Amino acid sequence: MNEPEPVSDGRAEVRIVAASPDAARQVAEILRHCFAATEQRSYPAGSDGGTRLHLTVDTTHVAEPARAWLDTSQASGQDRTQTDEV
Repeated sequence: MNEPEPVSDGRAEVRIVAASPDAARQVAEILRHCFAATEQRSYPAGSDGGTRLHLTVDTTHVAEPARAWLDTSQASGQDRTQTDEV
């Protein structure tokens, strides 16, 4: 499987997988309160009726409390790719 191309500097692709569309939308809404974001795109997730939601966030345009968290956080240096990620 091909690795996705990285997005431009300051942007991050976010994938949300939830049991219901409402749960996925709630998480996306919280992200939008902290970061500038594109419109979400949703897809079915598996045969159990789940939802997979994709959006791009712009980390160069952050609001509080995300700014404080970004300023103090550090990368772990570990690759956290899940086995079921696409």
